[in-house]
Amino acid sequence: MPFPFNAYLLAFLGSFFTTLITLPRWRKWCLRVGLVDDPGHRKIHDAPVPLAGGLAVLTGLAAPLVAGALALKFGFLGVNTTVFLSYGLSRRAAELIAILFGALGMVTLGCWDDRHELRPAAKFSGQCLIALLVAAAGVRITLFVHSALFSYAITVLWILSVTNAFNFMDNMNGLCAGLGAIAASCFALIAAAAGQYLVALIALVCAGALLGFLPYNFPGARAFLGDAGSHLIGYLLAILAILPHFYSRRNPEVLSVFKPLLILMVPLADLVWVVMLRWKSGRPFYIGDTNHLSHRLVRRGWSRAGAVLLIWL
Repeated sequence: MPFPFNAYLLAFLGSFFTTLITLPRWRKWCLRVGLVDDPGHRKIHDAPVPLAGGLAVLTGLAAPLVAGALALKFGFLGVNTTVFLSYGLSRRAAELIAILFGALGMVTLGCWDDRHELRPAAKFSGQCLIALLVAAAGVRITLFVHSALFSYAITVLWILSVTNAFNFMDNMNGLCAGLGAIAASCFALIAAAAGQYLVALIALVCAGALLGFLPYNFPGARAFLGDAGSHLIGYLLAILAILPHFYSRRNPEVLSVFKPLLILMVPLADLVWVVMLRWKSGRPFYIGDTNHLSHRLVRRGWSRAGAVLLIWL
C-alpha cells in the first residue's frame, strides 16, 4: 500500500499559503509595536522594515502541523494516511511537542534580541537551554557512540552551530530563507525516499513556510526575518538533520550520516570562514562584518540579487 503523496502536497501548500497570507498581518503588527529594523551601519535600507518574517514562518509551521494532527486524530485524512503516520506520531509525540516548543523558544529569544539587543552571552545561554531541552526529549545524535554524555554534547553543539550559521547568513535579502527552503526540501526528499513519511511531511511544511515568506523578502524586502526568523530557520534545519535515520538496515552505508553536512555545507562553511577571519584579526567572533561569501561576491562585481541566486545554486 503506497503512501498517499497528496498528503505531501497538502502539507507543503498549507504551510506556504499560511505564511503568505499571515505575513501582511504580522507586518502591520510589527509596525504598530515598533518591532522593526531601523536604517543604520552596514544596512542598505533607508526606512524601517518590519521584522515579521520569523513570526510568519512560525505561524506557517505550527498551524498546518496542528491542523494535520487534529485531522489525523479525527480520521479526516483517510485510512491510508492514518495507517502510515499513526505509528510515527505515537513513537515521536513527545519529540514533536518538544520541537514545537523549541521553535517557539527560538522565536521568542530572537524577538527579544531584535527588540533589546541581548548580550551575546545571554543569547548563547538561551540557545543552549533550548537545545538541551530538545535533546532531553529524545531528539539526539549518537554517531554510533553509546554514551549519553556524548549524545547530549554533540546534539547541543550541532544545534548551536547550525542555528548560528543561518543567523550569520541572514545578511542579504532572501539568502537565509532561500537556503533554508532548499535544505528543507533536500531533507524531505531523503526522508520520503527512505519511507520516513512523518519526517518528510515536517520537512515539507518547513520548506513551504519559508517559500511563503520569500515573496516579501526577495529581491526587494517588505519584511525581514530578524534574529527571530534566522534563529528559527537554523534551529529547524538542525532538527531536520537529526530526525531522519540516515543509517539503517535498509541503508547500511556508514558514510550516509554525513549527508546533513553536505546539505548544510554553504552556511556551515561560511560560519567557519568568518569566525576564523575574526579570530585571526583579534575581533570577537560575534561582531558582524562584511566578509561573508555574499559580501565577497558583491565586491567582485555581482549584484546583491545575483549573489544570492548564485549561492542558492
